[in-house]
Amino acid sequence: MKREQILDNLKSQLKMGNHIIGVSTSAGITAKYAKQGGADFILTLNSGKFRQMGRSSLAGFLPFCNSNDMVMDFASREIIPLVQDLPIIFGLNATDPTKEMETYINEIKDMGFSGINNYPTVGLLDGLFSEALQEEGNAYLLEVEAIRIARERDMFTVAFVFDEIQAAQMIEAGADVICAHLGLTEGGLLGAKKVFSLEAAKVKADKIFNICNELKPDLIKLVYGGPVKTPIDVQYMYSNNEDLMGYIGGSAFERIPSEKSITNITKAFKGSGKLDEDDLMVKMLDGVTKHYDYVEFVKEYVAQNYMNDISFLDLAKVAHVSRSYLSSLFKKKVGCSFQTHIVKFRMDKAAEILDRENIQCSELAPLVGYQDYAQFSKMFKKYKGYSPKQYKSNLNTKR
Repeated sequence: MKREQILDNLKSQLKMGNHIIGVSTSAGITAKYAKQGGADFILTLNSGKFRQMGRSSLAGFLPFCNSNDMVMDFASREIIPLVQDLPIIFGLNATDPTKEMETYINEIKDMGFSGINNYPTVGLLDGLFSEALQEEGNAYLLEVEAIRIARERDMFTVAFVFDEIQAAQMIEAGADVICAHLGLTEGGLLGAKKVFSLEAAKVKADKIFNICNELKPDLIKLVYGGPVKTPIDVQYMYSNNEDLMGYIGGSAFERIPSEKSITNITKAFKGSGKLDEDDLMVKMLDGVTKHYDYVEFVKEYVAQNYMNDISFLDLAKVAHVSRSYLSSLFKKKVGCSFQTHIVKFRMDKAAEILDRENIQCSELAPLVGYQDYAQFSKMFKKYKGYSPKQYKSNLNTKR
């Protein structure tokens, strides 16, 4: 995809109030479903391949292979042929002494990549090793130069930066995206042990973005890695940094979900003869009335699925009773209709989330089953006496 087209698409997303999402991967299946989930671009980084091998992202910085050759191999075979209408960004090791950068960046463009990103980056290295690299000429400025060359080739460029000086250097080189790199991603079985707290990450991103605003206010500003690994973490960053426009993740989209889901599904199949008797799905499959009465089944289902659309007719079918009978029974035992019960439950959950988290009211509605914020706000005020914004303001005053 052409650079201007990519930028137009990203700016359109921002105008519509959406966030920019980049997914780092080395696997076609991840790229395919990241696109289906709405990713705006794919980064092909060498650490992604090591994650697929069951290794830490740190392996991308060790002398196990030539990073550029690895990325060129898997990305040209697995990613570009599969995801042709989404920008694919090449993770370029700009300090590679075996490549002549101007020629190699031309080759990257000719292979169908939309742009480059400086990874693996010497910006993640410090101490004596970093000093030794600097003395040998393997400095961050080589990555800046690679971004400049790609920009001259009219390629889309995503720059990982670690401080304000690097941000200024990358802006001068013509980077389209400045991404505050917050360190290796925390969490899961292979996560880095030492990471910034979310608050420290916020402060770091603030400093970098302030420079961006001084030098080029309309620049796209993202964050990557460190303690930001879940949607809640990203929401914290959005809520506390008005300049942040989106997020790039690798382990957060690929390694951590795989670790959890594969571990859990294997345990489930292994213990399929000894399933937890409290599991709602087990009770539904085995027959609702064998375990508890109809009303308790409905209440438990609401408690576990309030954030989704719930069909009372479907619940009646699962319970093998008529809708009218279940409705009458529910109102008799609970004291209100099913519809009133689920609205009350959702409003209580919404208040609970506001009590616990610093979240935008507009982003709260989908978490409790409402796609229409106006309808959600109307129901919240009806049952809580205040609009969501008033309720949140009262909370902030008490705090």
